Amino acid sequence: MPKRSESTYEVRATLHAPLPFAFAWCTDYSPDDARLEKESYTRRIIERSKRRVVYEDLEDSPPGWAWSRHTVTLRPPNAWHSDSVGNHRTWSLDYTLTARPDGSTELHLRGTRRPTEIGGANPPRAKMERDILYGWRQFDRALTADYRRSLRSRRRSG
Repeated sequence: MPKRSESTYEVRATLHAPLPFAFAWCTDYSPDDARLEKESYTRRIIERSKRRVVYEDLEDSPPGWAWSRHTVTLRPPNAWHSDSVGNHRTWSLDYTLTARPDGSTELHLRGTRRPTEIGGANPPRAKMERDILYGWRQFDRALTADYRRSLRSRRRSG
């Protein structure tokens, strides 16, 4: 069997909320995240502490189950790192948030992906980056709605 090579992917996205809100929202891993991404996986949170989150995702796919375990190291106030291992691929991902002058936040994601023996080749860079960006745009819609709700709630209680 040929050696599976790793590929590096990089994406930048705008999150329409201030950095502290964006960091808390992005690192609040939840079983509801699949719905936000419009995906069908099931998520189980294994461990959660101030500096670490471990969770597993499971998804039925045509060739069989796709499983992955993610170990996330939180680096407040603006970064986190995730290592994931699965039956189809492994990822090492670095996320950094930067405050923008207009009050929004820029997300910079850089990740290295390696398929496993059963995982097939890595997708072409342009396709994978487009897919990752699509997921983050879905997240941003939900994040923006949550941020606006939080502002309304503060106005009512303040």
